[in-house]
Amino acid sequence: MPATIEADIVQPVTRKKTQPTCYHCGLSCITTNIAIQDKYFCCEGCKLVYEILNENDLCDYYKLQVHPGISQIKPIRNDKYSFLDNDAISNKLFRFTNGDLTIATLYIPSVHCSSCMWLLEHLNRMDAGITESRISFTSKEVTIHFSRKKTSLRKIVELLTTIGYEPYISLEDANEKEAKSYNKQRIIKLGVAGFCFGNIMMMSFPEYLSGKPGIGTEYTYLFRYLNLLLSLPVILYAATEFYTAAWAGIKQKMLNIDAPIVLALAITFSRSVYEIATNTGAGYLDSMSGIVFFMLAGRIVQERTYKSLSFTRDYKSYFPIAVNVRTTTGIISKQLQDLKEKDIVILHNDEIIPADSIVLNDNALIDYSFVTGEAEPVKVKRGETLYAGGKQTGEELIIQVVKPISGSYLTSLWNHYAFKKDKTDSNDKGSIIHVLSKYFTIILFSLALLTATYWYFHDPAKIITSVSAMLIVACPCALLLSATFTNSNILRIFGLNGLYLRDATVIEQIADIDHIVFDKTGTITNGSNNQITVSGHQLSDEEKDLVWSVVRQSNHPNSKAIATWLRERRAVRLSAWKEIPGKGLIASFRDTIILIGSGEHTGIYTSRGADKATLYIKINEQVTSIHLQPAFREAIPALIDKLKSMYSLSLLSGDNDKQKAALQNLFGTQSELLFEQKPVDKLNYIRSLQKAGRKVMMIGDGLNDAGALQQSNVGITLADNINNFTPACDVIFDAGKMNRLNSLLTLARQSNSFVRASFIVSILYNVAGLYVAMHGLMKPMVAAILMPCSTLSIVIISSGLSNFIAWRKGLRINGDK
Repeated sequence: MPATIEADIVQPVTRKKTQPTCYHCGLSCITTNIAIQDKYFCCEGCKLVYEILNENDLCDYYKLQVHPGISQIKPIRNDKYSFLDNDAISNKLFRFTNGDLTIATLYIPSVHCSSCMWLLEHLNRMDAGITESRISFTSKEVTIHFSRKKTSLRKIVELLTTIGYEPYISLEDANEKEAKSYNKQRIIKLGVAGFCFGNIMMMSFPEYLSGKPGIGTEYTYLFRYLNLLLSLPVILYAATEFYTAAWAGIKQKMLNIDAPIVLALAITFSRSVYEIATNTGAGYLDSMSGIVFFMLAGRIVQERTYKSLSFTRDYKSYFPIAVNVRTTTGIISKQLQDLKEKDIVILHNDEIIPADSIVLNDNALIDYSFVTGEAEPVKVKRGETLYAGGKQTGEELIIQVVKPISGSYLTSLWNHYAFKKDKTDSNDKGSIIHVLSKYFTIILFSLALLTATYWYFHDPAKIITSVSAMLIVACPCALLLSATFTNSNILRIFGLNGLYLRDATVIEQIADIDHIVFDKTGTITNGSNNQITVSGHQLSDEEKDLVWSVVRQSNHPNSKAIATWLRERRAVRLSAWKEIPGKGLIASFRDTIILIGSGEHTGIYTSRGADKATLYIKINEQVTSIHLQPAFREAIPALIDKLKSMYSLSLLSGDNDKQKAALQNLFGTQSELLFEQKPVDKLNYIRSLQKAGRKVMMIGDGLNDAGALQQSNVGITLADNINNFTPACDVIFDAGKMNRLNSLLTLARQSNSFVRASFIVSILYNVAGLYVAMHGLMKPMVAAILMPCSTLSIVIISSGLSNFIAWRKGLRINGDK
């Protein structure tokens, strides 16, 4: 044989022994020619991705997981994404754009580990046009903020594809995308497993009843082979998701919960094949198919139960925010979820744009900081598009809805990390759970090995049943989900009772609160029920028209009180209008200047001891004093009486101290009451309490106290049928349900006990299940039934305890009124 041919034959054998794996994706390299220093790559694509990451100082990507990348062997066509250069197409994929700054959300199917998340959140290092990128691991969606002057959607998509994270883009889904509520493949697998399991059980009756009169033993052998045939779809198709998950864990050098399940299936199937082939027994095919069926059923139940709890967070309920809609019968108030296309919405200063709309007048000055983080207001012309989440910062704005939007979109904006507070959670309940789950499978395999060794010397027939049952019955899911299920159910109860939290971490923060600070106007008092007296200059009809036109554009309770007092009047087209937080309003009409607000704002100063007005109206040099006597909300006296026995209380007000005596009687002598407080004073007061070691909750209307709400450990904005939402708050509370606040706070404080109870039950379940299985007293199929039952027990306990306590306190626990 020629030497060259011999070399060709021998050479591959040598390569096999020293065959390197790709540094990027982990596949075997068929050649060592594609390399950088000591790092080998399976193809030029993987090498290119490494070079890109290395040039942008992103090689920490490889430290988080071993071989985290996606193979790049498949070439990318240069023109594949050219359609994204068409603005008509790419605009459908934008969640927001102002011509330059743009937000797009892309679905990335290949996201699978922490390295993926880390890399996708550092895209700005690879493309200077990207300002920010955030990944949602559960939905596998990356939200990218970018400048269209510096980059384009096509370039971003091509970059993602180049580094192994090709987005799935479906223009048919661009207008309306609904999350699937179930895994269709899993449902099909469950059906296959159920069909095979039922028939295997039926044909196993001769085996179960062998030796009894009337049953022929000749059927036994036939049915054994039919059972083996029926088991093949189960082991080769229905159980594939367990193999995939176990293999993914092994590739990452870790043992997840699917590894022992796969081992149990392999043991029961191989032992069954051996027994049937040698005619020594019927095997365990009924148990094996039952294991797969009940495991799949359990995961479907777990998945749907989790979604039914967690998606209450995505606002099957809704923000308790209403907007004014113009109809043929007049102005009506509509909740967000009731808005429809072509609805005409009227917005006032500081109100959130509730849906994608077009501008119908020339007063749009939009603050998009809620959406983009950029606080500079943008002037939008008549006929141009406005995006949900923007905020009007001027006089009255009229818009027409073109795309009704779900409350979950505003929720996603509200949950943006930029609005979250930098608070350290000292209560690290999760750490113990995560440590246990990390070593759970290793401990389980060790116990299984000890059990097999014991029964090998005492009763070898019990090895298969005891070890298989152990591998199946153990369930770390119950440990991991105890806190998740409990918090999800409490969020659901809170939502049903008008309390809407930013996320589940706020529950723990509420539980730690020891001091509550109330705003007065619009919080303690109800602006819709004021007694008004007027002194000084008496307003003419023309002046009343001017004043009404100014105050009707503000959401401040005092402005609304004056608008109610004046009733509906002739609207005047103002030349200019502005609201100064904590001070008042300033507007002009031709040569007339109108000032409405505090004495400082209007230039009216009273001597010490004089009876100060609540606010002043100054039209040119004519001054009218307005004295408001606001009434307390009906629920306030009983609520304060309950709260002051459990918390320290304070009251901050921008108004004068005219109601101090009544408020002191309400709050008690131990509470501090401060008046004529500017927004910065409120913020500094919160900060001083925190420096003294207090955990502070601030309850306000979100108008002049956004800074204090942001500074507090928990900020609650009251929603009183007006659109006064501020992203600075942690909680939105329906003011009409204020009588429930004390019960809701108590439920939050007790949530830690619910989590501990669920955790203890899940620990006891695993200990008891393993104990019985190790003693050979549990069949594998029974173990498969018990495993999903453990998760269901956690759901029942967490939901049951929290529902029971909520019911005892008179809170709603279901959707019925």
